[in-house]
Amino acid sequence: MKEKKPQKERKLTQKELRRKERFDAVCAQMESDGYAKTLLTVDVAKANVLAVIVMLPFVIVAVAAYQLTAKGVALASLNIFVFLLLIAACMVIHEGIHGLTWGCFAKSGFRSIDFGVIWSMLTPYCTCSEPLGKGVYLLGSMMPTLVLGPVLTVAACVTGDFTLLMTAVVMIIGGGGDFLIVLKILSHRAKGGEVLFYDHPTELGLVVFEK
Repeated sequence: MKEKKPQKERKLTQKELRRKERFDAVCAQMESDGYAKTLLTVDVAKANVLAVIVMLPFVIVAVAAYQLTAKGVALASLNIFVFLLLIAACMVIHEGIHGLTWGCFAKSGFRSIDFGVIWSMLTPYCTCSEPLGKGVYLLGSMMPTLVLGPVLTVAACVTGDFTLLMTAVVMIIGGGGDFLIVLKILSHRAKGGEVLFYDHPTELGLVVFEK
């Protein structure tokens, strides 16, 4: 039986390396303060499949609402150029909403928020460089999908524009990774009275500090 070759690790950018150094320092400080650390991450390959499954009910609701309200006025053709522009803009807005939400509650405010792009995957990201409470972390994780999904769906229903509907569908599914993390957090059984959540610098997920 052949052994599986280990997956090649993604080469980190200088910005990611600096963030990882800060992450390691924060983890060391938290552990020295008596916190136990638990890793909650999701494999990216699995996340791509699970995200679709998790978000499918929301997609069905959006499509059903469009079918009911836009019947007879629907512009059923997909404008590819507009669609790609909307997706690019909404991806940026998605990360901006993460940052805006977390920045409003972080102790250091927006100085704790970091934006960037993983160019090898053309994926923008937003992270918070300080541990957050459970409610704040959950809110910041869900907020982009809770805003963009309904807004784009309503806009599609009002205008009957199929391109807007498809943009809404993509953004809802795109929030699947965030919702997988939310499910991870909600299924995690706390081991202490004090619980803080901290973004992992390079993986899809976070660490939980408890004591």
